[in-house]
Amino acid sequence: MSEDYKITLKPVYSQTVPTPDGVQIPKNWSLSWHQVATLEALRNPNIDVVFNTAMTGDGKSLAAYLEVLQGELSAIGLYPTNELARDQETQTQGYVEKFQPKNQPRIVRLSGADLEVYAENEGLKKSSAIATLTSQREALLTNPDIFHYLHRGAYIIPGDSPDKLWAKIDKDFDLFIFDEFHVFAAPQIASVINTMLLIRCTNRRKKFLFLSATPDKNLIDRLKLAGFRCQEINPIEQNKYQFPDTPAQEEELRNQGWRQVARAISLNFIPLEPSFKASETWLKENSNLILAQFQQYPGSKGAIILNSIAAVKRLTPFFQEILQPNGLKVGENTGLSGKAEKEGSLAADLVLGTSTIDVGVDFKINFLIFESSDAGNFIQRLGRLGRHDGYEKDGEEIKFQNFTAFALVPNFLVERLFQGDTPPLEVDRICDRPSFHNILAEKYRQINDFRGYYKSWGAVQSFYLFFKLGDRTIKEQYAQSRQEFQKLCEEVFSTSLKSVAGRVSGWAKDWQALSGNKSGNPIADDAASFRGVSSLQCGLYDLTEENEVDRFKTYDLPGILGNLEIEVWTEAAFIRTLKETAERTGVAIAKGRFTHCMAFMKLRSYREERLNWKFTYAGDLQAIADAWKVQVLKGVEVWQPENYWIGEINKRLKKEGLVCYVIRRPVAEVRMRLRLPMHFQIYPISDRFSFHDATAPYSIAFGHSALLLDTLAYTFKSKGDEIWIG
Repeated sequence: MSEDYKITLKPVYSQTVPTPDGVQIPKNWSLSWHQVATLEALRNPNIDVVFNTAMTGDGKSLAAYLEVLQGELSAIGLYPTNELARDQETQTQGYVEKFQPKNQPRIVRLSGADLEVYAENEGLKKSSAIATLTSQREALLTNPDIFHYLHRGAYIIPGDSPDKLWAKIDKDFDLFIFDEFHVFAAPQIASVINTMLLIRCTNRRKKFLFLSATPDKNLIDRLKLAGFRCQEINPIEQNKYQFPDTPAQEEELRNQGWRQVARAISLNFIPLEPSFKASETWLKENSNLILAQFQQYPGSKGAIILNSIAAVKRLTPFFQEILQPNGLKVGENTGLSGKAEKEGSLAADLVLGTSTIDVGVDFKINFLIFESSDAGNFIQRLGRLGRHDGYEKDGEEIKFQNFTAFALVPNFLVERLFQGDTPPLEVDRICDRPSFHNILAEKYRQINDFRGYYKSWGAVQSFYLFFKLGDRTIKEQYAQSRQEFQKLCEEVFSTSLKSVAGRVSGWAKDWQALSGNKSGNPIADDAASFRGVSSLQCGLYDLTEENEVDRFKTYDLPGILGNLEIEVWTEAAFIRTLKETAERTGVAIAKGRFTHCMAFMKLRSYREERLNWKFTYAGDLQAIADAWKVQVLKGVEVWQPENYWIGEINKRLKKEGLVCYVIRRPVAEVRMRLRLPMHFQIYPISDRFSFHDATAPYSIAFGHSALLLDTLAYTFKSKGDEIWIG
């Protein structure tokens, strides 16, 4: 592996402090400064919201649950991925075993699939299942999606009071923890703000804790605007970290009670051409060097984190063939990996994964190869390495001998970092983490934060919550709360709920005219959702999955078109196979996630080369693009002549009403000029006048991406004869 562009990142030590009076911790334990500061802030009656920005690996999870472990309060932990929630459940149970609190906190983890299976097995409605699972628990670990939807009444039935679930849950739990919150975009941040405002206006004051090394300024500013009293716990600003240069300095810090939270890392930059398979090709060409890492340093454990699920799926058998004859286990962990595969993957000698494993999961590895899409993504993935000295195997403690990372990056980044008259980095330079992070943030790609979303779309969620507070069953009870909620929402999102109501009504009329349906409002539904309503989601029966229970999956059509070899299936056959598999194996399989799939398919294999494709529209897109607004479009199809089954998909697709935004610019230009995130849902589309153009002249974004694009597209509007950027 090339070491032409290598730096060394110094180890990180965190200051420990005396244990506060009355706080019980295990023998020979000590608390970091930020953990005690977080505990004090949560106990302070004058603080509502706490932001803990401690570095990766410094025990933010313990800071979050320390008060629960003292038997003083109950908490809800909200995690952006089920993988992280599972990891945190194990970690929290470990704290309970070590701390041995008198009250023995009861912990439950709840995902959407868990909820559906539990409700079905117990013969309960989902609302009753949630009430049962959350009652008499000191710690509930779930995801912000469920938290969002239970406050929007998604799990209750007509006739129930809108507050049937959230009134009790908000009352029973004292602390709401949002972990790894920086991974969320503006729609999710707006959701959390709205939910926090609802809790504040309908309940006594609660505590909110955000755990993130990079807190979102838009969130903090809006919470302060709403009157939340916020405090940031920032160990870097308070000089509570040290970055020693020598082993002697490390020894001195340990003697003074400082705790090591990150090991020194040898970080190698591998410059690659920005092409689709550049990283995959490099990994295959350098596979012998990956094997050498395990041979040269026995006991090593490694991870490869890539951007593409298909790349991981292709590379996993490739590395299994190379490493397994040497007694090394290879695992995978992606959005299309089965549950059993995911759960066992972190114990492998080498795990290949995507974003499912780069968000907060506690790895014990000393070897990392990773792609990244921007500075934040780079830092997030690099933070998986160097968190532990070793691991236990068969009762024996295995010590890591070194910590090495290889960053597969576009060549322009290496040029910015290492070349020029005064490059910010020098080869073989030793650098501390904060300085390196600052350099990277300045030189790597910065993605758009979509700050205009809050004013344009954030209050749509507010309107629905406000409307439900006026339900006849609770109107009198929450009359004052409703007025206060309206006032705060209008202040935070700089709009009036009356104007939002007018927009919602207008969308409903437009949808009725387009579809003939007197009910439904797709644009409002998307704006009020947490992660968006995917009209392009498909049900997959994955024939490449060994565990038949895990073969039932969902994936978006655009990802299928480019990367998967599939066979179109019927919904009836898919559901029948699901039921037969559940009966034969005795394992309950959640089927609710397949309810709104537009098509069903068998996944046969992953393509070696990505197929070209584009969306098409039989009419004229000019007028649609010139409207400069989010709208619902029918008649969209896919052009991809290499796939024989595309006609079957188009029969279904063109009937769908898709929430979208169309702009008269090619995708590459829109992505570049608007600094869009890597997985932003925007695709090429041609109309009948441009169908034969080599490059589709239009771009189309769907769902939440359409709403986000709406806040930026004005920068492409013409002013006179010129294109201007605002």
